[in-house]
Amino acid sequence: MSNNKSKLSNLPFLAPCRSVSATAPLRWLHKGVTDTRRAPLASLIYGALMASLLMFTTLAAWQLGSAWIMLMLLCSLVFAVPLACIGTYAISAQLERGLTVSLRETLKASVKSYIGTELVYALVMLVVFLVWARASSMASIFLPHTGSYEFAEMAGYLSILALVSLIFLSIIFAASVFSLPMIMHRDVDAITAIVTSINAVMRNKVTMLVWGILIALALIAGILTGGLALIFLLPSIGHASWHGYLETIDAEQFPRHSIGVTSLKRPVNDTDDDKPR
Repeated sequence: MSNNKSKLSNLPFLAPCRSVSATAPLRWLHKGVTDTRRAPLASLIYGALMASLLMFTTLAAWQLGSAWIMLMLLCSLVFAVPLACIGTYAISAQLERGLTVSLRETLKASVKSYIGTELVYALVMLVVFLVWARASSMASIFLPHTGSYEFAEMAGYLSILALVSLIFLSIIFAASVFSLPMIMHRDVDAITAIVTSINAVMRNKVTMLVWGILIALALIAGILTGGLALIFLLPSIGHASWHGYLETIDAEQFPRHSIGVTSLKRPVNDTDDDKPR
């Protein structure tokens, strides 16, 4: 018991990160598309799940026209998305270890192996969403009290609302982009993973801006196709995020999981010796 406590106390507060080039996200995306093609069945099942959730949320908000209903749907997504993301990372982890991709292993990774840490992560994200909702409601003080609510009169309110949304989307992006892959890869708590992710984003601002733009373009393209393209794009982004994490975060100081896909070391590769295995 004392040895375990000593080991935990010697762990750093966050994992160090590497500086990566602004073009790195293109490389990640290429690897993500490759993983989707190498494991099409498992990847597209997760893609269909994530695309269905996203399109349902979008259509419900459009039809019902309620910001609060939209918020409730988004909050429910907060708990579903980590499960789906962990599944895509598990697929990539199996591929890079030369294992046969197993839906059973990916489901075990999503639902059983890391569920406690995932729930803590989801609760943190839920708090952020609730604060976002409160900040958005406070922006209503900029609504015009008279007039016909034409664009010229609504410009101030819409600008403030857009600014608030951009700030909170940036916070969520920074907190989540590398935290979920780290939870899958190493035996860490959710807070350590989130802080590590934020630190890596802040130290690679241009690179992560490019990655965020690529994700946004993929989501827009997917929604414009009625969600069909999302079935392929979302798992590809998930796989790409895994490769981006391995290239950016050095998590060697943290213990490996005792069970699951990532309890096994990645095979040695001369081209990626600097990546955590």
